[in-house]
Amino acid sequence: MIDFTSELFFKTSRSSGAGGQNVNKVETSVTVMWKGGESDFFSGFQKSRIYDKLINRINSEGVLQLTVSETRTQLQNKKLATQKILELVNEALVIPKKRFKTKPSKSKIQKRLNDKKKVGEKKENRKFRPD
Repeated sequence: MIDFTSELFFKTSRSSGAGGQNVNKVETSVTVMWKGGESDFFSGFQKSRIYDKLINRINSEGVLQLTVSETRTQLQNKKLATQKILELVNEALVIPKKRFKTKPSKSKIQKRLNDKKKVGEKKENRKFRPD
């Protein structure tokens, strides 16, 4: 996991929703911003992979933004926001394993066909046949 917290910028704002005076007075919501294109921690390939995976979260200036207002304190929200953006970027860098096509074995195919035949015979025996 690559730690690029030194490149993060934070902005605070008032949280929305219910909460009384705490919401109305205190800026507890934290927005974390990161300019991925200007990062020194990632190679060109990694930057393009991050951009491709997180294109819906990156704005027109190339800034990845994430807002957190889950807790009542700014410090906890800042920790959560940092943790979430690190996880988001590092998940985008994971390259999934290639899937290889496989065929079922002949015995499995034969077993499936025999099971189908048994079910068909069972249903056939349920039919009412007047003498």
